[in-house]
Amino acid sequence: MERVQINRNVEYSKIIQGFWRLNEWKMTPQDLNRHLHQLVEMGVTTMDHADIYGDYTCETLFGEALKLSPELRNQIELVSKCGIVLPTDRFEQFDGHRYDLSRQHIVASVNRSLEALQTDYLDTLLIHRPSPLMNPDEVRDALDILVKEGKIKSFGVSNFNNDQYDLLNRGIKSHKLHIAVNQLEVSPYHAASIYDGTIDHMYRDDVKITAWSPLAGGKLLDVEDEKSKRVMAIIGPLAQKYQTAPASIATAWLMKHPATIMPIMGTSRIDRINDAVKGLDISLTDQEWFDIYTAVLGHDIP
Repeated sequence: MERVQINRNVEYSKIIQGFWRLNEWKMTPQDLNRHLHQLVEMGVTTMDHADIYGDYTCETLFGEALKLSPELRNQIELVSKCGIVLPTDRFEQFDGHRYDLSRQHIVASVNRSLEALQTDYLDTLLIHRPSPLMNPDEVRDALDILVKEGKIKSFGVSNFNNDQYDLLNRGIKSHKLHIAVNQLEVSPYHAASIYDGTIDHMYRDDVKITAWSPLAGGKLLDVEDEKSKRVMAIIGPLAQKYQTAPASIATAWLMKHPATIMPIMGTSRIDRINDAVKGLDISLTDQEWFDIYTAVLGHDIP
């Protein structure tokens, strides 16, 4: 599988495995270890996490599986996010729902993630959500500490619009780590970041895009949803034309955009991951891409 250069030190696979619902997969460490080996054999090496997933449990579940094959660490890229605080019985200090982008919280979150994942470093740290109280100097100071200690190799954001990105980017400009990734909701159902200029803005600055819910959390396949029916009326025949699954067409649609958009697959099923991988070999025509795009919009382009 073709690789995507994130910065001088980090590359991603074009298809990413997400672990948002890992705690619901009901896998033993041995099961998950086998799953990881299958992913690596397919070329899917980038693993997306966040500290809060599964009530702060998913990283630990992953770490238990990784511990069974420590050599896998050199074959995968670990991405994790921090900045959201959810109330939990696991940590006394997390007593409400808020955002915390303070230097202390970012550094402490990374240290907890490293311990849970049973690794010494993250390939990428993302700020999970922008905060109205975000102070770019605090983020920069946290990066200083984490880079000096060798705990992160690249840095990015998640769910940041253009203004939020610009604010933070100015704060850390010419820093040791630039904003290399923005994780956004992008799919042939939710395409606002394409038509509102967000992805163009990232493309201009060579910020790579990782796309969460590339199938709209399964909603794209909901036969009761009017928008889904409209989009699938285009994707369905294309899947037949290219003799593949709708998920493959969704991947191909994202890949045709000149910005680098890498889908994060949240499924535990290898066959569905494989459908996404197959989409890498499909080259939609411009007309096919726009047919899907206008179906998403619900009207023709000007």
